[in-house]
Amino acid sequence: MNDYLVKAIAFEGQLRAYSVITTEIVKEARRRHDTVSASTEALGQMLTAGVLLGTTLKGTEKLTVKVNGGGPIGSVSVDANADGAVRGYVTNPKMGLNFPNVDQLDVETAVGSDGVFSVSKYVGMHAPFVGQVPLVSGTIEDDFSLYLNNSEQTQSIVKMGVLLDASCNVQFAGGIIIQMMPGASKDLFERVENYVHEMDSIPSMIAHGAKPEFLLEEIVGAENLTILEQMPVRFQCQCSEERISNAIISLGKEEIADIIHTDGQAEANCHYCNETYFFTKEDLEKLMSEAN
Repeated sequence: MNDYLVKAIAFEGQLRAYSVITTEIVKEARRRHDTVSASTEALGQMLTAGVLLGTTLKGTEKLTVKVNGGGPIGSVSVDANADGAVRGYVTNPKMGLNFPNVDQLDVETAVGSDGVFSVSKYVGMHAPFVGQVPLVSGTIEDDFSLYLNNSEQTQSIVKMGVLLDASCNVQFAGGIIIQMMPGASKDLFERVENYVHEMDSIPSMIAHGAKPEFLLEEIVGAENLTILEQMPVRFQCQCSEERISNAIISLGKEEIADIIHTDGQAEANCHYCNETYFFTKEDLEKLMSEAN
């Protein structure tokens, strides 16, 4: 099943709902960063949060979601845009040699709870709009929910998850957001919230064939749901050889000449997708000729 997201309203506009399957996105992230179990789950949940939040943007707007709780995983950073593209990385994908039983760590311990959950939105202004909340648990869905409730002042229900097999391979991943709209019934929202907390995990429902539409139908009832939009989502990085080349050109002739003299070559690695770009001496000489 290809990853895609559904936008909907429920109960005649009292609730706004988003639902997404991110299995292939999380698989690609794990492949690129070679993460272990807890870092795979944390990165997968953050990618899911990023794509859910990113698709609330418009046009060329984009955002960065970051969590750093002081745990062995380090920080997790995700970029997303309005078009359904998302990328991300974790600082310590294997969490070092201090944790020999690393595959037994849960996400809360790996992330930690001494830090902040932050969202930076780039919406065409000179500086991004930044909202952040202190971590409450290191459980990413709880911290994401707190951000929506406090920083965006939108009462929200968040449920996300990543299912791994015994070899820590990604099987299924996805998430939902349910938000209360102005004038909505508080009792209705609380009933939906209680149901979401009691229902099966999102990955286990996807494993049994649930698509994004069904995840929402299960929560609010098909008769109460109005689908507004379906859109594909994907892991996609903005880095390219051309971008890296332009960055090298911007260094200027003297610095490029110094790189050629010192190393004879250059390489650049993208944190977000772990792609490495190599430049030979001849490549650098060509770029130097283009520099001012």
